[in-house]
Amino acid sequence: MLDADFFRRWMTAAAAAVDREAERLTALDSPIGDADHGTNMLRGFRAVTAALEKEDPATPGAVLTLSGRQLISTVGGASGPLYGTLLRRTGKALGDAAEVSEEELAAALRTGVEAVATLGGAAPGDKTMLDALIPAVDALAESFAAACEAAEKGAVATTPLLARKGRASYLGERSIGHQDPGATSSALLFATLAEAAGE
Repeated sequence: MLDADFFRRWMTAAAAAVDREAERLTALDSPIGDADHGTNMLRGFRAVTAALEKEDPATPGAVLTLSGRQLISTVGGASGPLYGTLLRRTGKALGDAAEVSEEELAAALRTGVEAVATLGGAAPGDKTMLDALIPAVDALAESFAAACEAAEKGAVATTPLLARKGRASYLGERSIGHQDPGATSSALLFATLAEAAGE
């Protein structure tokens, strides 16, 4: 069973990964976006760790809801609302339970991913974060490590795609040949989930 400490470890690991990878995320965003994805994610996850230290939420759902709220209020561009919605909806779906099972987390994350799809109006293959999130959630039934691998493969597979949503879609054919930064940061989120689980 997964408790609030597990979710705090996950968010802290995610913040550390964003810290390490911020420059790469911004470099990926540079040719097809506003060249600020790394900077935005860094600001958001620093706010998340500060809020978790200050408020110390007692349940898994509360950890994710608080984290999502911080991302919405501190991250610019589309990333804040999308990542914030992912974590908030997942947190709400987990409810007030003091501990949740891996199956309950997988189901809650699917709810979160569906909310992201609705908010962004994107589908798999549109070269967005969903191209990493959906395969990751599908693979969660197997293990956290499988989800991490599926997310990474999904992110890399965005490279040859034509962007159909977001800032990159304005570039048309020129968006082809670039890995999507949102899918890449989504893969980081699942890599750190596996890390928190010790996989």
